[in-house]
Amino acid sequence: MPDSYRAIEHLRDGRPIEIRALLPDDEDDMLAAIGRTSTEALRRRFFVAKRGFPQKEIDFFMRIDFRNHVALIALADEDGRPTIVGGGRYIVVEPGSAEVAFMVMDGYQGQGIGSHLMRHLAGIARDAGLTELIAEVLPENTAMRKVFSKFGFQPAPSREPQVIHLVMQLI
Repeated sequence: MPDSYRAIEHLRDGRPIEIRALLPDDEDDMLAAIGRTSTEALRRRFFVAKRGFPQKEIDFFMRIDFRNHVALIALADEDGRPTIVGGGRYIVVEPGSAEVAFMVMDGYQGQGIGSHLMRHLAGIARDAGLTELIAEVLPENTAMRKVFSKFGFQPAPSREPQVIHLVMQLI
């Protein structure tokens, strides 16, 4: 998967967004986006209320090889500057299977960014020969559950009772 991946999509209100590969130069912008995100949105993504990230975790999130770890960001124009407003990634957890996760900044939720990111990640995963995507989602995260449902994710047995485990077959 080349790091030159780019596509233009539109939000539900018609504004354009760019979906592209996360690049090493995006670290400061990614941290700024997380800094603008509510504690509740961070909890829905990471399952704990987080504000700061240790450097080791930041390095992991930024170390994308586009084979076993693929990350895309959504950028919108804010005051004439492209700004990260969402992101999605998958990480291969076993041969043929990858776990997918998303985060959309508060002011952009409900605009279709999660669906755009999901569609692009699913296409990349299929092209890479993966056979399934899995997701772990909190029961109260109805918006993300709706996105996953739209793409055909089905409930599967969960290791943790407070988390819903979903699986989407890619073949």
